Amino acid sequence: MMDPLPVSPPRAVLFDWDNTLVDTWPCILRAMNMTLVHMGYDAWTREEGIARISRSLRDSFPGLFGERWKEAQDIFYESFRSCHLDMLTPLPHAEALVRHICGMGVWVGIVSNKTGDLLRIEVEHLGWGGLFHRVAGAGDAKADKPHVEHILHALQGSGLKPGQDVWFVGDHAVDMQCATEAGCTPLLLHHQGPLADNLLLWVPRGIYGSCGEFLDALRTLAVPSNENR
Repeated sequence: MMDPLPVSPPRAVLFDWDNTLVDTWPCILRAMNMTLVHMGYDAWTREEGIARISRSLRDSFPGLFGERWKEAQDIFYESFRSCHLDMLTPLPHAEALVRHICGMGVWVGIVSNKTGDLLRIEVEHLGWGGLFHRVAGAGDAKADKPHVEHILHALQGSGLKPGQDVWFVGDHAVDMQCATEAGCTPLLLHHQGPLADNLLLWVPRGIYGSCGEFLDALRTLAVPSNENR
């Protein structure tokens, strides 16, 4: 059963991208494993990848690969660019969900730790560019998710500040951490598998099993009266 939504409707809804609105794990995992093998490490299973891949490359690769992290970054990007559009798959009801929120008249954005240029290419490839006020990827702000600077960047032009009326919807603990530390409302879209233990550190205000389930919950809300669009 889906959780009830917060009583007050949002003035902004910010989404994570990978595994929240789209399934990009096959390409991400392929690129990551090509990088790991090239660098002399064992490949990861899908489960390991989903558990371990959440932070941006500039935050995670130095710890993984040390002084050779930029070499690893080049391998990853070369592999990822070769497959990401062909393997890009919207999750069921994701587009309907975003369009419904646009119809509510609220500010809609993306906060993703995918490199900004690649993220925007994917958004445009799906024809979704007009659905988002801001598409904020890794490298666009002074710091990437979970830092509040990433949320501030996504809200530029909205006249809004992070707060409970800004909902952050994502699939990973780093999304819940980002929302919580910024003072926003964290909402978890958990599409599959058991909840990871680290989610207990950043408790979401609601948990929804799919975009469709979250959309059903949103349809119970009254449309807010604001002029953000």
